[in-house]
Amino acid sequence: MNNTITTNVIRYILLFLAQVLIFKQITFSLGGIAYIHFIIYPLAILLMPVKTPKAVLLLSAFIMGLSLDMFYDSVGIHAASLVFTAYIRNIIIAFLEPFDSYNTDDVPNIKTFGLGWFISYISICLLIHIFVYFSIDAFSYVYFFEIFLNTIFSFIVSFLVILITQFIFRTKY
Repeated sequence: MNNTITTNVIRYILLFLAQVLIFKQITFSLGGIAYIHFIIYPLAILLMPVKTPKAVLLLSAFIMGLSLDMFYDSVGIHAASLVFTAYIRNIIIAFLEPFDSYNTDDVPNIKTFGLGWFISYISICLLIHIFVYFSIDAFSYVYFFEIFLNTIFSFIVSFLVILITQFIFRTKY
């Protein structure tokens, strides 16, 4: 169990640093509007063990979100969307629960549950996270088309980056 905590703390810090130092600097724009954003930081919350207490998930999400908001000069957008993602994470895990249930120390990764389950889990959670993020950012559904384009394009590139990192950095925890 102690090894799981250490691995999650290291993953949390590395994903935060990668988001701030690398992926914040990369932007692609189409017609003067940036529709493609790399959003990989939700992986820190999504890869925590299945039976992690909800309070730990929400507090971790809030701390990471506020820290990202400081670096992105945004006012709670990252914090709100990441806390929402942490809140619905257990609902999605329960929805995707296999027939033989989960063990106490199960970590939602490719090695534990397989590629199909992992793709379903990450794609649902990441799509919801990105949609909530851009909805809060626009704060009006008048910009639904921009929210939709930002969500789709950012989801595709973020999902590919997350999948590639999972294949490169396969860990037991």
